[in-house]
Amino acid sequence: MLLEIDNITLLYGRIQALHGISLQVDEGEIVALIGANGAGKSTTMRAVSGLRPIASGQIRFAGQDITNMRADLRVIRGISQAPEGRGIFPGMTVQENLDMGAYTRRDRAGIQADLKRVFELFPRLSERRKQAGGTLSGGEQQMLAVGRALMSRPKLMLLDEPSMGLAPMLIQQIFSIITEINQQGTTILLVEQNAQQALSRAHRAYVLETGRIVKSGTGEELLRDSSVKDAYLGVA
Repeated sequence: MLLEIDNITLLYGRIQALHGISLQVDEGEIVALIGANGAGKSTTMRAVSGLRPIASGQIRFAGQDITNMRADLRVIRGISQAPEGRGIFPGMTVQENLDMGAYTRRDRAGIQADLKRVFELFPRLSERRKQAGGTLSGGEQQMLAVGRALMSRPKLMLLDEPSMGLAPMLIQQIFSIITEINQQGTTILLVEQNAQQALSRAHRAYVLETGRIVKSGTGEELLRDSSVKDAYLGVA
C-alpha cells in the first residue's frame, strides 16, 4: 500500500472539515475522490500534501508515518500536487515553472530526461517554453501545473480539479494524459467535479459528503450506482 489515511479529522478554526476519513491508495492505481463543493475533497488533498495539519488520525506513505512531516519533506519522499486553481507562477516562463517542480532534485541528467518527457506529454508547453505562465490559456496552465508536479518525479501525484474551467475537448485530452501518466508508473489520487470522467478513469473511488466518506468501490461500480448517478452524473 502506497498511501494510507487512517481516521483523520481536520479543523478550520472551530469548524470540523473532515470527520474520521479513512482511505488507501495502492501502488499503480488511479483513485478518485468525488463529491459536491465543500465535501472535503481538496481538504483531504491538503492534509496528504502537508499544507493543512490534521487534528487527529494518521497518514502513512510508503510504510512511513508522515502525519507530522513538513510539506517540503513530503515532496522529497515522493508526493507532488497540481493544486486546485493550478497555482502556476504567472511571471515566470513555462521553462522556469517546470524547473521549480524539480527544486528538490540534484540529478541533472534525470531532470533533463523528465523535462523531455513533460514536453512529449504536452507538446504545447514545448512550443511556449519561453512564454510567461500568466499569458497561457486555461488549458495550457493546467498542462503546466501537471507538468510541474511531474518534474519532482513523484511516486504519488495529487491532482486537484484538473478539468476545472476547461472546454470539453480539453477535458478529454487532460484525462487521456492523466491515464498515460499512470500507465507510465505514477500512482494518482484525483479530486474531480467531473465525476463521469473521474470514475471512467479510476481503478477505485470514494464519495465524500460533508467531510465523511459515504461510499467506495471500483470506478465501474460507482458509475453504475443509482445514488451516485442521481447525485453526480446527471442521470436518473
